[in-house]
This record gives sequence, structure tokens and C-alpha cells, in this order.
Amino acid sequence: MLLTREELQDRLLALHRASLELVKDVSLETLLERIASLACEQAGAKFAALGVLDDEGKLKQFITVGMIAEDIKKIPHPPRGLGLIGALMHGDSGNIRIPEIENDPRAVGFPTGHAEMHALLGVPIRIGGRQLGQIYLTEKIGDSEFNPDDEKIIEILAAYAGAAIENARLYERLQEHEVTLTRRNNQLGLLNQIGTALASSLELEDILNKTLALLMAHFQVEAGEIFLKEEDDESLRLVLHRGEAAEAFWTRNRFKIGEGMVGQAAQTLQPVISHHLDRDDQGTRQAVVDAGFKQIACIPLTARGEIVGVLTIATRSRKTISKSELQLLVSVASGAGTAIENARLHSNVRRLAVLEERERIGMDLHDGIIQSIYGVGLTLENARPLLRENPTLAEDRLQKAMEDLNHTIRDIRSYILDLRPRQLQGETLIEGLGRLVSEFRLNTKVEVSLAGPKEPLSDLPQMYAVSLFHICQEALANIAKHAKASKVRIDLWTTSDRVLLEITDDGQGFEFEKTNKNVGHGLANMQTRVENVGGDLDISSASGEGTSILAWVPRLPTHPDD
Repeated sequence: MLLTREELQDRLLALHRASLELVKDVSLETLLERIASLACEQAGAKFAALGVLDDEGKLKQFITVGMIAEDIKKIPHPPRGLGLIGALMHGDSGNIRIPEIENDPRAVGFPTGHAEMHALLGVPIRIGGRQLGQIYLTEKIGDSEFNPDDEKIIEILAAYAGAAIENARLYERLQEHEVTLTRRNNQLGLLNQIGTALASSLELEDILNKTLALLMAHFQVEAGEIFLKEEDDESLRLVLHRGEAAEAFWTRNRFKIGEGMVGQAAQTLQPVISHHLDRDDQGTRQAVVDAGFKQIACIPLTARGEIVGVLTIATRSRKTISKSELQLLVSVASGAGTAIENARLHSNVRRLAVLEERERIGMDLHDGIIQSIYGVGLTLENARPLLRENPTLAEDRLQKAMEDLNHTIRDIRSYILDLRPRQLQGETLIEGLGRLVSEFRLNTKVEVSLAGPKEPLSDLPQMYAVSLFHICQEALANIAKHAKASKVRIDLWTTSDRVLLEITDDGQGFEFEKTNKNVGHGLANMQTRVENVGGDLDISSASGEGTSILAWVPRLPTHPDD
């Protein structure tokens, strides 16, 4: 029975109002159910279904209205896109409106357990010439079939539905994109944190602790360990364990490369993961399993393509480590491996510097202190026969020996001060420089003066102050040993962006170009110290004209706008 003009207008107005609400809905699952329910209401159908296609045109979702859950469970499988459903999905003929489903040649029948249905109205949902899905209505209430007015109403609803579905899909994609961006920002934040932590230290212990702590916090895992490759290049040793697990994860603290999960990760340079510690026999301690840990991941630490160690994290969560998380772990492990290798190289360089310094000190002791003591011995030996023959001359010789011994004692003190430089400990920079001056006066006869600001340089970072302190210490040591100066002046002053230190003496000077900068705590070390904190060093000297050393370091601004 066709609708009157007034009835059709009323239904169109109701449909328009309901459809405007559809466009506002951004939850796709809820939206599909509302479209199906609205189709039932507008066409007066007992049953409705909404099929949604994926990007390849295959049936992805099938939402039903009117069937109870028990009846749906009786159907052995969801629709497969055959028969009349397939005809509407793939055909170009438009709508399908028939009074009896089983009489249509395109029908393939209903699966076992499906409710009995006769009349059908099917309308495709399109947008921009692309089909998004279909609306299916069966069993017209109060009539044997759907009429042209029903078809027209559902066509209008399908147009609204197309816009609403596309809007919901766009919103879902935006949400997924936002989640992805958030995850990547968090990952970049972690990489930045770890990069900053690794760059702030060359101490191996600091690098290991900071890396493991940041990773455990980011991935919310309860425990972690780090194994490092031994010097034999054949085994790995546990060097760090932290977290809730009271014991180490494994039944032993050393693995050969290729042995166990740790050794496999080292050998293959690929992550090795156990998702079920309670089932996998991987050499884990039973106490770790009893504590509820479910997963362990072993990530190789590499530098320049070579294995440095293995990072291991353990968690009680059953959630599998995702591909993006694994990629992040591998990236972090690569950076940490490089930092570990750099720390080891730095340690080796320091050991080499110590050996070179020992060699220099040995030469200085042999040519200076030992020879001086040997000379004193000769003086005393020559004085012995004079004790009876010429007591006055013997007394002069003894006095000379005592003076030489006192001079040698001062030299030994200088060596001790040079070997054990003390950093600033609770002192301001000017206080530390004052202490150096006092020690210098005790061990030399050189006149020395110090001038500088009375107020503490509170905006000067400690490491910058320590650099200037060491430069002054080394300069005074060099003056005592080599300069033969009678006067030394130390000046400390500031500008808006710098703190400057100048040490000048009136000694014999030297030819700067001919000086070996690679000996001990010499000029090269001064240059390195000041450059490490972003400053610079200038040395002026010439034979017979004394020496001037000017060092400066940056000064932090007092106010943000400075």
C-alpha cells in the first residue's frame, strides 16, 4: 500500500531528522546498528541487516536487527556474499525489491537454523561511485512485500548512511593516526632521554644503569639485566641486574656465544624472545617463574656491527612485545652498544695515559730526584775525610748537603701534588685557587699573587670551575718545574658571557712551537679540558720573556632573557 503525500512527507521529515543524528555519530560499530534499526523503523520491516565492505570489496561486517542472539548462534556461519547478497554487492542493477526470496533465480537458499524470510528490499550504500555496503530489509510488517515508497525512503537513508560511515571511518583513521603519533613521540622521547644520558657520561657503570632504568620505565617491565662480552671474545658475563626479581634470571652468570637465549642473541645479532617461561626450557631460574614472570626478551647490544653484550628484560605481562616495540628496543640497544664501546675505549685511553704518565714520572725521578740524592751522597762522602783535616770546609759541605736535601724534598712535594690533583670539594673557584697559591708558596720561593671577584660565581657550572682549577694547578706545577720565575700573577675576572683566568710569570719562557704537547699533564691537557666545556685557551711565551696562559669558559645567563 502506497503512502499518501502527507504520510510520505512526514516520513521524509522524520528520516531527515534521524539521519542528521547519524552524521554526528563517530563510533562505527554503534553507527552501523543505528542505521539498521532506523531502516527497520522507516520501512516497517521485521528484520534488517547491514553489510559493510572492506577496501577490496569483500564483506567485512554484517550487522543484524530483529534476530535474537539464540537464533543467530544456530546459524553455522556468517554470510559469505553469495546469492542475493552477492548480487547486491557486485551487481550494477541498483536496488533489489522482490516479494519472495526463494523464487528469485539468484537466491541460493538460507543456511541451517536461519529464520524464515520472504519479502526482500536491498539497497546499496554508495559514496562517490564507490560502494561501502548494503542495507537489507526482510518481512514487511502488515504487508506481503515492500513498496516503491519504502524503497525511496531507504535510498535516502543509504545516502545519509554513506556519508556517516565515511565520516566514522575517517575519524577512526584519525584516531589510529593519533595513537601512532603519540607512540612515536613517546619512542622519540625515550631515544632522546637515552641519547642524552649516554652522551653525559663516559663511565661504563653510569651508561649501563641509565640505559636499563630508562628502558624498564618506558616498557613498564619489572626486571632487567645486561651481559657484556668478555675479553676472550667467546663468552658473555652478567654485569648488571635490577628490578623486582631478587635473583638473576638464569641459572648461571656466564654464557658462551651461541649458548642459551643470551648466547643466541649474541651469535645471531637478532632478538631472542620467550613468551612462556613456564613452558619454555631456557635455563631460567625456577624462582623467576615462581615469581610470576611470563616473558623474557634478549636484545643484542652492538657497535659497528659487532656484538658488545646482550640486554635482557623480563615481565609478568602476557602481552606480546609488538613489532614497533621490538624495533625500538633494537634501536636503543644499538645506541647503547656504541656508548658502551666508547666507554671501554675511553677507559683504555685513560689506562694508556696512566702508563705514559708513569714513564714520564720515572724519567723525571731518575734524572731529577735520584740524581739530586746521588749528588748529596757524593757531597757527604767527600765531607767525611774533611771532618779532621778541615772542619770549617766540612761544615760548609754539610750545610750544602742540607740545602740540597731540602730542595729535593720540595721537588718530591711538587711531584706528589702533581700526581694527586685535588678537585674543588665544597669550595668556590676563588677559594680553590687560593688553596693552590698557598701550597705553591710552601714549596717554592716564588712570589705569587691572586686577584679575583669576592662574590661566588653561582652561575658557573661546577665542571667549568673544575676545568679552570685544573688549568691553574697544571700551570703552577709547570712554573715550579721549568720557568725559573721570581713572580707569578693569577687573575680571575668575568664578562657578561665568560669567566676568564690568566696566569702570568716572569720566567725564562719557551719556544711554543718546539714544545711537546703530549707529555703528562702538559699543555695539551689544558687545551682539552677547556675545550670540553666549550671554552678556549691561549698561551703566549718566548724565550727569556716569561709566559702568559689565558683560559676562558662560558658563563650561564643570570636571567632567561639575558
